[in-house]
Amino acid sequence: MYEAFYHLRAKPFSLNPDPRFFYGSKGHKRAMAYLEYGLSLREGFIVITGEIGAGKTMLVRNLFKKLEHEDVVAAQIVSTQLDADDMLRSVASAFGLEQEGMNKASLLKKLESYLLSIVRQGKRALLVVDEAQNLAPRAVEELRMLSNFQHGNEPLLQSFLLGQPEFRITLQSEELQQLKQRVIASYHLAAMDGAETRAYIQHRLDLVGWQGDPAVTDEAYKLIHEFTGGIPRKINTLCDRLMLLGYLSEKHTFDRAEVQEVIDDLGQEVAYSNVPLSVKPGLAQMPPAAGDALAHLEEKVEGMERSINRLLAMMRKLLHVVGEEKPRAEKSGHD
Repeated sequence: MYEAFYHLRAKPFSLNPDPRFFYGSKGHKRAMAYLEYGLSLREGFIVITGEIGAGKTMLVRNLFKKLEHEDVVAAQIVSTQLDADDMLRSVASAFGLEQEGMNKASLLKKLESYLLSIVRQGKRALLVVDEAQNLAPRAVEELRMLSNFQHGNEPLLQSFLLGQPEFRITLQSEELQQLKQRVIASYHLAAMDGAETRAYIQHRLDLVGWQGDPAVTDEAYKLIHEFTGGIPRKINTLCDRLMLLGYLSEKHTFDRAEVQEVIDDLGQEVAYSNVPLSVKPGLAQMPPAAGDALAHLEEKVEGMERSINRLLAMMRKLLHVVGEEKPRAEKSGHD
């Protein structure tokens, strides 16, 4: 929608973790270095943690892209409360193995045979488990048991575990001490600072042909970082909406006011709780609880009105564009 208005080749702030948009911040470069270091060792576990939206999945996509021409057979699991038996079935499924109706012993034997066949082809197997904080300790322990499969002195399977910070607490449990001893490297992916946030935004814009339109002021960059905390997914959400606002309002410069307008809208629509409520005149004489409730209700109503007005403006603009394109298409057809 806004791509044509700003002469961009594609959307710069898609939430889809596309490795073409990978940005090597200090933290992301170091995390990628840990993953590559783990690969070079060919054994053990690598653990990467980070907040929601910090870019862990993007790391995996970028890693897999690098492995396309390597001798590595990589598979990925995005875990959702898997127990021990489900973990084994998920591993088999991730490597494309049939596992329906098989008991645990048969499944383990099938996995071992498959991993041996990979080694005989001169390759090795890598398993990446995303959202590892959802795993029960017994499911994590099953991964350790799989790491016991050996061919000579080399393990048949190496695993990378990615999760939210609470996964570090899971690893401290007594029942996972053996796995913890096999973790050869662990890294926490922190949020980006203000300078990196600015560079990240410009990096994504540059990749789609940005020529300085829209311009973004220093104050706008500062507020974007303050609101998102340097978390890539939050930056993408905010900036995508900012570009949409610019398109609807035909703006070619984004300042603090435009960013704040989008933040206010997001505060009404999604779980961004750090948008402050303003104090309304006349509430000082009311009981505090009633005054707070009324202020909150009035803010909600105003926010809904702003969102509806913006949606109406968007619909009008879309109808106008469609109305202009239809005669051109008909004319082209007659020609």
